[in-house]
Amino acid sequence: MITRRRFTLAGGIGLLVAHRIGRGQPATTIRRVGWLSVGSKASSVDFYTAFNHGMQDLGWQDGKNVEYRIVYADGDMDRVDTAVSELIRQKVDVIVVGNAATTRAAQRATKTIPIVMAGIANPVGNGFVASLAKSGGNITGITSQQDEVLGKLIGLLHEVTPGARRIAILLNESNPNHPVFWAAAKSTCAALDLVALRVVASAPAELGGAVEQVVRLQSQAVVVVADPLYLNERVKLHALMLTTRLPVAYAWREHVVAGGLLGYSSDLAAIFRHAATYVDKILKGAKPADLPVEQPTKFELVINLKTAKALGIAIPKDVLLRADEVIR
Repeated sequence: MITRRRFTLAGGIGLLVAHRIGRGQPATTIRRVGWLSVGSKASSVDFYTAFNHGMQDLGWQDGKNVEYRIVYADGDMDRVDTAVSELIRQKVDVIVVGNAATTRAAQRATKTIPIVMAGIANPVGNGFVASLAKSGGNITGITSQQDEVLGKLIGLLHEVTPGARRIAILLNESNPNHPVFWAAAKSTCAALDLVALRVVASAPAELGGAVEQVVRLQSQAVVVVADPLYLNERVKLHALMLTTRLPVAYAWREHVVAGGLLGYSSDLAAIFRHAATYVDKILKGAKPADLPVEQPTKFELVINLKTAKALGIAIPKDVLLRADEVIR
């Protein structure tokens, strides 16, 4: 650590020594970190802030030894490939991605620039890494395991609304994980003697139609899977779902904060903050292929009691006792 010192030598000699020392110090190399988001600046700000704080904790200061090159697709999946190309043209040293769609786009665009995943479901099944223990390529990071915990989310919704038998599952067919999510939802619903109803919205403009389909199918409850589109449009999506007067379970805490009934997931902001440790190691010379993909060890149940009251739902006491966070 370099500290400022007060010199008492004669002015001329002191300046000469300082000048020679200054010339002898190598210039700081500024590294470039690419941030690729399918959403907007507003919808991603909490996650970028968490990541940036993680980088600061590790000594990376914006403008001093690192620069962030940020591109947003603003919810338009057709712009993701262009966004990746823009980062590559800017010669970034590493690219941070937060969902399967952006990971796939980055994977197609480069086999050499390191890619760090933050909260990606099913990375092995999607072919992003060879295994969690050894990625085998230029991609590594943290998985969210949302494909595995979806069944738990459905089970929690069933505990809260045991009379709801017809469960609408909202899916985005442009998400590489949608077949895995649908399979998990069908399996869990079958085990609980529930009927899984497939509802699709793959663009912001389709959300209204999807909610109308939820009603037409005579759904009695809804599960919204983990998806960047739904996360980015969470305020609009909640407002639409509210018109159905149905209980809705969401895959991410942020949906519940926006007004959803309940959610069960790992802490997405914490995942982005921890992703900084991967970027730090890579910028210091580590190879992505040698860094194992980490899995969350804690999943949190979040319940919005204000929404429950508005819907006339009494949350069972044992479920409330298990909640990690209750919004009142």
